[in-house]
Parts: sequence; structure tokens; C-alpha cells
Amino acid sequence: MYKNKRVVCIIPARGGSKGLPGKNIKMFLGKPLIARSIKQAKDSGLIDRIIVSTDDKKIADISKKYGAEVPFIRPKFLAQDKSSTIDVLLHAMVWLKGEGYPFDILVLLHATAPLRSVQDINNCIKLLVNQKADNVFSVTEAHRNPYFNMVEVARGKVGPVKEGRFNSRQQAPRVYDMNASIYVWWKDILKNKKRIFLKNSRIYLMPKERSVDIDSSIDFKIAEMLIKSG
Repeated sequence: MYKNKRVVCIIPARGGSKGLPGKNIKMFLGKPLIARSIKQAKDSGLIDRIIVSTDDKKIADISKKYGAEVPFIRPKFLAQDKSSTIDVLLHAMVWLKGEGYPFDILVLLHATAPLRSVQDINNCIKLLVNQKADNVFSVTEAHRNPYFNMVEVARGKVGPVKEGRFNSRQQAPRVYDMNASIYVWWKDILKNKKRIFLKNSRIYLMPKERSVDIDSSIDFKIAEMLIKSG
């Protein structure tokens, strides 16, 4: 709870990963990958409930072992490659409403972003409340900038993605990569708007070394290496 606002964390983890099969429970420095996000949520001190939304019994059992609730099994139609994460969150919110559990803020943590810190999570929650934002999501500084060094092929011609007269990266507007780590909404805004980009969205900047999103075996090795190196 933060400033009398009750906070629920949802960690989505389906069983049918294609890029790296079984990645949500693949052993990461001695523990299943999802265990790290569960522990971060537990250590936050601002989160009142931690719920894992999964379609997979093995993921459910492991999540319970490490301290998360798995009060329902996600239906198969919400566990496909093209299933919307927003729909997964709305499904969890409907379940919580049916249980009669009132809350104010929903935090989404992806199990595949294990390098975030507990302070990153708490800073996003505080930013939402203190800035009276609609929602907050984490980003990192982009490696490439469409105003300076990105090109596209359009109608058979090569040209810049964004037209502009910038002679250096430093002159170009700052751009960011969404790092798929932390998303925070007011529950009612998510229910009504059902999207990420809102009129009063805020971003929370994280360094690249805490912004690895695991989608392949190479990402997995990089994430482990970064933690081992401190």
C-alpha cells in the first residue's frame, strides 16, 4: 500500500514460449526465472498482493512455491502468441472483482525482465501517485535515434525514418526503448482505457544494464553475466 492506495501486482507467465521454450521457469542463477520477479514484488513493501497469471500447471506450482498466488488458471484463448497482455490483465481484474477484493493500482511485472531493482518498482508506483499520472511505464535510452541514424526503404527509396536537420545524436530529440519491465496503472483507468499510451502517461528511465528483456538464449546469458558481474 502506498498513501492508502492498495496495490496489486500481476506477473503474466504463459507456458508456450516459442523463442526460448520454458523460459519463465528456466533456471536462472540457481532459481526459476519467475522467482526473481516474485521476490522483487515481495520485497517492494508497497505491493499488497502478487498474482501470477498462467495457463501452465508447472509454472503455477513453482510460482506458489516462491510466494505468489495463482488463484486461477488463465484460459487458453488468453495464452496464445498473439494474446494481448492488456486482456490478460483485464481477465485478472475481473477475477479480483468477483472475489470482492478492492484495490487502486495495478502493477505489471514481466518475468522476462529480471534485472530491475525493487527501487525501480517502488519509484514507478510513487511516480504514478505523486505526479497524478494516468499510468507509468519503464524505458531505457534508445541505442538508435530515428531523428539521426535510422533509415527506411519507402516506395523503393532509402531515406531517414524521421526528417530533420540534426548533425549529431546530441542535437536530436531524446528517444527511448520500452524495456518491457514495469508498467503501472490506476485500476479504473486501465479498465476504461485498455491501453498503454494515455493522455497523461509518464515514463520511468532505467539504465541499460537493468533493461535486458529475455527472449532468447543469448539474452538469458547476458542477464546472468550482468548479475554475476555486479
